[in-house]
Amino acid sequence: MSANAFTWGSLLTPVSEPMTHYGIDPHVGIDVLFTFGLLVALAFFGGRKFRKSEMVEPSGKLDFTTFFEITVGGLYNFTKNSLGDKAKGIFFLTGTFTFFILFNNALGVIPGFNPPTDQFNVTIVLGLLAFIAYNVLGIKEHGLSYVKQFLGPVWYLAWLMLPIEIISHIVRPLSLALRLFGNITGDHKVGGRFFALAPLFVPLPFMGLGLFVAGMQTFVFLLLTLVYMQMAVSHDH
Repeated sequence: MSANAFTWGSLLTPVSEPMTHYGIDPHVGIDVLFTFGLLVALAFFGGRKFRKSEMVEPSGKLDFTTFFEITVGGLYNFTKNSLGDKAKGIFFLTGTFTFFILFNNALGVIPGFNPPTDQFNVTIVLGLLAFIAYNVLGIKEHGLSYVKQFLGPVWYLAWLMLPIEIISHIVRPLSLALRLFGNITGDHKVGGRFFALAPLFVPLPFMGLGLFVAGMQTFVFLLLTLVYMQMAVSHDH
């Protein structure tokens, strides 16, 4: 987005000036804070009924709490299908990834907001977190034997497989970051151009496409992260 383009964050001078002082892009920082507040509110109101009692009877209607339960439950089951019993210990991360990325992606559909995920410094942090998480899982599962995954199936090819595997693992967080960054940036720029040309009606199909891209890129990031985790804990190597 152009540096002169209007954003709601540009109106919050008391917040944006300290961010600029500490080297934080206020257009990104304020949007991230907005998403953070939205997610906190979602967790508070969506989980309020479950904090009161461990046993919650279904209400029989699709209210906010029921929708929240179905969404989180479906996401947990998806994680469990990949990681089995280990899903319980890692769902706090995969669930956070999903909601954080989805909301930040979709934020770009709202006029006056920039999606923070169209900034490489945001997506590379997400990629590095995924990288650290799956390696920690691998070490926790295999101990020092985790190194064997880098040496290949036979010992006499270890000298060849080791550098290949190291490069492959180093590229993974970069691949996650660039894929998310590139797709969200492209989608946001296309939608922004059409909104600037004709702000009424014409951008609506592109806003719908933007929501689709936001969901799809969230799913791709989550799926690849789960694949890396599944490979790290696998005993088939």
